[in-house]
Amino acid sequence: MAHELADDLFTQLNMGVKGLQYFMETCCPDTCVPVDLKQMALNHVKAHPDSAATIVVDGMACLRYWYRCQAWVHGGQWQEYMHILQEFVDAFTAVGIRLVFIFDGTVEEQKRAEWVKRRLRVNQDIARIFQYIKTHGQQPNSRELFCLPSGLATFSIFALKSLGQETRCSVREGDYEVSNYALSHNCMGILGQDTDFVIYNTVPYLSISKLNLNRMTTVLFSRERLCQVLKLHMTDLPLLSCLLGNDIVPEQQMQRLRNSALASYRKRNKQVQGDKVYAVAEFITVHHPRSGETFGVSSLLLAEAEEEALEKGIRTYLLPGQTSPWLKCSRPFPESVRLMDKYVPGEILQAAIEKHTRAECFLIYNVLYDGVVECSNSLEDEDEVELPPQAVLYLPVRERIYGLLLPVQPDCSGHTVSVKEWFVFPGNPLKEPTRVTPKPLNYIKESPDLMALWFRTDPEVKTVQASTLLDVFDLYEFTEELKQFDSPLIAVICLVTYIAIQARQLSLEDVDAYLSQAVCVRFKSLTEMQQLRPSWMSLFLSIRELVLGACRRRGTPVHSRPRRLQYRDARPVEVDDLRGERRPQLHHTTQQEFRQQPAASAHYQQGYRPRPRHPKRGRYQLAPRWPKSQN
Repeated sequence: MAHELADDLFTQLNMGVKGLQYFMETCCPDTCVPVDLKQMALNHVKAHPDSAATIVVDGMACLRYWYRCQAWVHGGQWQEYMHILQEFVDAFTAVGIRLVFIFDGTVEEQKRAEWVKRRLRVNQDIARIFQYIKTHGQQPNSRELFCLPSGLATFSIFALKSLGQETRCSVREGDYEVSNYALSHNCMGILGQDTDFVIYNTVPYLSISKLNLNRMTTVLFSRERLCQVLKLHMTDLPLLSCLLGNDIVPEQQMQRLRNSALASYRKRNKQVQGDKVYAVAEFITVHHPRSGETFGVSSLLLAEAEEEALEKGIRTYLLPGQTSPWLKCSRPFPESVRLMDKYVPGEILQAAIEKHTRAECFLIYNVLYDGVVECSNSLEDEDEVELPPQAVLYLPVRERIYGLLLPVQPDCSGHTVSVKEWFVFPGNPLKEPTRVTPKPLNYIKESPDLMALWFRTDPEVKTVQASTLLDVFDLYEFTEELKQFDSPLIAVICLVTYIAIQARQLSLEDVDAYLSQAVCVRFKSLTEMQQLRPSWMSLFLSIRELVLGACRRRGTPVHSRPRRLQYRDARPVEVDDLRGERRPQLHHTTQQEFRQQPAASAHYQQGYRPRPRHPKRGRYQLAPRWPKSQN
């Protein structure tokens, strides 16, 4: 069960205040209160008979708790993952608790630097994972070398919605929206793994890493008890967070002040675990404004840059209606400016906000709001020279999608709209975003009406929706052939065909794997699939032939046998497929052939630097099982 996962799964995910999680668990264990969720729900309903016992779930923090599929490097255990999510929901429903899931829907600019640092750090972990695979021929057995499947957060949003759960995406900092929603809706708690929820003056913060689904127990991190231990007021916690360092105020920026506070504290006290936190808390107490007075952080005698950083950090923790004695003017943090307002009609933007908040679309709001898109880490080998990174592979698709959403021609002042992409892929240093210009569709000359595409359901619009999808993937000529399939299969066919044409790397085995999974996922069980075997086999063969035919017509036939992607100066190797058969390595695309492929534009090719072959490149066998003690 999920509660058996070791706490080390979450050590990399303890976001928020630097060192606070360790301090509360190790130095002040009384601040960590074991709770029975069923009893807590009963108490909540008794105290608030007009409201349900609701927990707001920080979806991003729960992904590692939910995803415990064994052959994780493949990332395709959809039915297994759905079963895990269903068990999670059922456990709370059984004790009378309603869940609301909120996922991060954007990266605010004040957290951009921290986001970049974390993405680059994960890229290093991914490089070590591939190093292990190439050395040992199997995926790592340790969860210390582990990476969530690409796009899991997005898939989880739609998975939870399919289970009937209320699921939302944030339009600003996710922690803020979780805290604000929980407080304004009188919820019984927040379930997550982020010490920022200790700092916000909101409902109780419950730990996902300590959750035991069998017993329905977990740990409550008490901000009230923390304040008692540190002799602080609740309104002091945002300042404590900023002085210790968080996602807004870098730890090193307050190093001088912390060192001074620690030196002063140690003159009068014996050195103990957690004395850095005690020292900062004492510093706050000494300089605290007297009752009824508000001097702001200027009373701390800081440099101008330090004062500005603290005021900015404190303001991000203030929920509507809340104030701080450490701010001269406790105005809320200013809302972001809508950079695309002059290009996007108001009704379109409002529709995008509503659909984004309800988690009914993905990334569209970010493009329409301020022209920024983020793409997190994916499992890509930085040493691979033949297969382009996914950021390069899908660039033509994104350019056409941006062309649907934004103008493709310069405005009256000659300004050309562009989208800033923060994409993580091997070799990209992420020092600044890449600017991508929207491009028109190849075949549909007039851009479809977005309001119609989103909200109308008549047959005519459905036809336009299908045609637009095909044009985005540059497969418009297959419109008639695809009419016989439903929308999910059309999407899969487009995706597999596009990859095969653009990357020129898929084998027949690869195509079969993609398409068979798309067909099999439509069945509720293996028994149902076996009972309907003739019908689904017929469907599988028909879409397989369609994909292969499309590739042949584009001059990129699919290879009949599997072949391993090679590194520079690689010798041919033998490949063990899942049946244990050995087959000789086939022809590999040369660097000259790759350069002749049409997929990548110049600005991404500048960032894509093929790496030399790893000396221990060998056979892969990627489906081990973890020892039972680690499941």
